[in-house]
Amino acid sequence: MRLATFALSAVLPLLTMPSLLSLAEDRITVQPQDNGRALVNPLMGWTFHHYSNIITNYGSKLEPSDTLDDFPGLSVIYLRLPWAFIEEEEGVFNWSIVDTPAQRWIDKGLRVAFRFTCSESWMEYATPRWVEQAGAKGYRFTPGKGTDANGPYWEPDFNDPIFLEKLEHFLAAAARRYDGHPDVDFIDVGSMGVWGEAHTFASTRINYSFEVIKKHIDLYTRYFKKTLLAINDDFAFHDEKAVRYAFEQGMTLRDDSILVQAPPKHYFHADLAQQVWRNLPVILENEHYGASRDRGNWGDGSKYLEAIEDYHAAYASIHWWPREFLSEQSALIDQINRRLGYRLQPREISWPKDTTLQEAFTVKMTWANAGVAPCYPGGFPAITLKDAQGGIVAVFTCESFDVKSLEVGPKDAIPTQTIEFKAKFARNMRPGTFEVFLSVGRRDGTPVIALPLDSNDGHRRYKLGQIEVREG
Repeated sequence: MRLATFALSAVLPLLTMPSLLSLAEDRITVQPQDNGRALVNPLMGWTFHHYSNIITNYGSKLEPSDTLDDFPGLSVIYLRLPWAFIEEEEGVFNWSIVDTPAQRWIDKGLRVAFRFTCSESWMEYATPRWVEQAGAKGYRFTPGKGTDANGPYWEPDFNDPIFLEKLEHFLAAAARRYDGHPDVDFIDVGSMGVWGEAHTFASTRINYSFEVIKKHIDLYTRYFKKTLLAINDDFAFHDEKAVRYAFEQGMTLRDDSILVQAPPKHYFHADLAQQVWRNLPVILENEHYGASRDRGNWGDGSKYLEAIEDYHAAYASIHWWPREFLSEQSALIDQINRRLGYRLQPREISWPKDTTLQEAFTVKMTWANAGVAPCYPGGFPAITLKDAQGGIVAVFTCESFDVKSLEVGPKDAIPTQTIEFKAKFARNMRPGTFEVFLSVGRRDGTPVIALPLDSNDGHRRYKLGQIEVREG
């Protein structure tokens, strides 16, 4: 018989019963059940706008000790703020404004992401004023009106050579700190357009050519050679060729348009996501939640979940006061967490109930990815045996199967893949009865990927049952 109808938590205590040890071919088979909980994994999850251009949004009301541990699936702290806050004086950088909040979450094992902007509709000089004083050309503007000689805000000419020279020096300094940093997930190309979104709808309303946009893309790729870069979908409003060019340079897509407008225009560029999601994580940002809600664009939030599906998104955004968003949208957040990014499910695992030290034994597994996106970091299943004291006595990794290869599908038709591999004990292995754990991670058996299972040992290994190992 097979344990086809029991959850993992129900199966484990029964495995010692004689009736369940007499399994077909003397094998133990378990079918773990997804516990439905949020996962925090590399290259996916919720990104929290600690700074959303204005530095008083949205982390400013949190105590320094409050790292939103209660928000399910939070994985990245997103720091988006004007260049002027970092380089107030040419060549003198104050990185504390980003490093301080970043360290709060890095200390908890989470990651960070950045956007540095050059034009804002609330701040006169998002680009440092000394850039204009150095001779860079630009335009005064009034939001909703466009260029205006008496406007309260200044936006650089994004093709001005002096501006581009000063910007290059800034990006070079940023790259020295953050390119390849193990705790930085992605960096936006944020040097064009109001709020760093590429468009100028709310600023000068000046349209820029592909050649100008290419200069900005090339600046980022010149200095950020290791960290993932993201291009905003709104570059397409200038010239869609620019987005395709960014993809060719290895960038992923970020779309900030989700529910800014009411359906049917609740987002615009799911088609662009089809060009990258199979290889790179797509990032979605919804409109400031409260603003979208109050204008009636949010509705019941189901269109956000629809966007997760259509874009095959790996990241979603907490773009509001986080606990207000959580309290009002907890059910939707739970739904999104069950599909966002990747969600690796071991559907069935079997191994012999007993074996000898001298013989290799076969482990069979059936896996599925219940998320909308591939497992971008990849990883290899491993079986770990522990003794009664919790000591690791054996580790076996299936290096022939990378979970990145698991296909994704609709939530009611998720593909599965069945594998098997041989495990052979080391010469210094001793006999005994051992607990069997499952994990996914590096080739050496180090766990990396969290699975939606109970019985976690605290290190991303999940208890499945037991095996008896005898002398031959």
